[in-house]
Amino acid sequence: MKKIKRAIISLSDKENLSSILKALNKYNIEIISSGGTFKEIKKLKYKCTEVSDYTKFPEILDGRVKTLHPKIHAGILSKRKNRLHKKQLLKNKFDEIDLVIVNFYQFEKVLEGSKNRSKIIENIDVGGPAMVRAAAKNYKFVTVVSKVEQYTELINELNKNNGSTSLEFREKMSREAFSETAYYDAVVADFFNEISFNKFPDRKIFFANLVEKLRYGENPHQSGAIYSREKNLKIKQLGGKQLSYNNYNDIFSALIISKSLPKNTGTVIIKHSNPCGVSVNRDNIKSFKLALKCDPISAFGGIVACNFKINKKLAVELNKIFFEVIIGNNIDKDALKILKKRKNLRIIDAESFKLKNSQSINSNVNNYLVQTIDKNKFLNKNFKVVSKIKPNKKTFESLLFAFNICRYVKSNAIVLVNEDSTVGIGSGQPSRYDSCKIAIRKMKKFQSFYKNKKIVAASDAFFPFVDGIESLVNSGVSAVIQPSGSIRDKEIIKFANQTGTVLIFSKTRHFKH
Repeated sequence: MKKIKRAIISLSDKENLSSILKALNKYNIEIISSGGTFKEIKKLKYKCTEVSDYTKFPEILDGRVKTLHPKIHAGILSKRKNRLHKKQLLKNKFDEIDLVIVNFYQFEKVLEGSKNRSKIIENIDVGGPAMVRAAAKNYKFVTVVSKVEQYTELINELNKNNGSTSLEFREKMSREAFSETAYYDAVVADFFNEISFNKFPDRKIFFANLVEKLRYGENPHQSGAIYSREKNLKIKQLGGKQLSYNNYNDIFSALIISKSLPKNTGTVIIKHSNPCGVSVNRDNIKSFKLALKCDPISAFGGIVACNFKINKKLAVELNKIFFEVIIGNNIDKDALKILKKRKNLRIIDAESFKLKNSQSINSNVNNYLVQTIDKNKFLNKNFKVVSKIKPNKKTFESLLFAFNICRYVKSNAIVLVNEDSTVGIGSGQPSRYDSCKIAIRKMKKFQSFYKNKKIVAASDAFFPFVDGIESLVNSGVSAVIQPSGSIRDKEIIKFANQTGTVLIFSKTRHFKH
């Protein structure tokens, strides 16, 4: 046990300060503080010594130097049982500091609300992290509290031990403190990399907040958790069971596609992170029904994401099918009441979810693959019509819709579309020809009148041989969009012209592994 006699407090976030002061006062713990924290403590009518009075050295450089003083850091870092340390403290008239309560300048908050680089840099904390690191290093003798959320734990510890703390408690606080300083430094490092457009620095530091510990990972024998760079996920669960690892994986797959669709338009159905039906029909009910019709068997037990507000009428239709998760851009009260009739159905409001210029990370055996997200908007200059027959506006729009969905389907990917809805999707096959066959088979199975419809197709990469595009054309496809780059591009163009097929080449491919 270590009796606490003296504490230093320096807080940016002064929430619940009075509760801590009350506990420290109860055990006659001397308090040292500075700046706004000192003023707040005095305002709350508690005794406190200002840092400049304690060190006999004034704050300088507009407050940049306050606690960076040997009397502060020697008091924190001294080994209590080390004779030399004791002698040096005595010689310099320094006192031991047993408790450090510090939280940092709110750098993230300033970063979110300002583009003023000078203001942002002024909110990089130096003295706070220095004290926290010092106290955390010397946890055998010093208690460190680095988050408001830890106040209750500290108060309970003091009350349990009559103003002392246990080594076990101090070690726990130390561990959490080093996580706080590491996180803080990572956010600052990320800021400097971003303003210098350094996407891939020599040392990549990942930072995230724990959102939730999950029941398990992909399988029950695996443990799992979800973290976010944001303070929350920007999605709100309105009902149903706890979300699982696989649910989250599918939800983000659904949202990435959904948010790529026209504003307040479109339905996406996901199964095992792959789309099995998408429609951008402007009638919301039709949009859902057309997306479902693409592959109703795969849709069973899947996830539906509506890029619009879900109303009562649509909720009735959604409740007719077993889905694991329903996502909407807001859900009205009557619709929510209907959806909640399915007790376990997870209901998500994703109105606040936005796609940012973020990166995707894939980790394997302690190695990380990092890349920017494939979400760039398609521009006309990225495409070239290479067939003799040119597409009309409607066909071109259908092809772009198909190509957009294609980039979110696991490669090799083939997407068949009729006007504004998918009618067949082939995904994840080692052979592009096999993906073609799967997409065609699904179309024939679920689209009874497909022969009377105008079907277009998209491929996420070039056709290496004619057999793939040939199978599509033979099934009724009249227009194809694909990236160029094959040594057999000329053969593909020749085949398109021979069969009267519209063929468009993209300058970019869109693999998703």
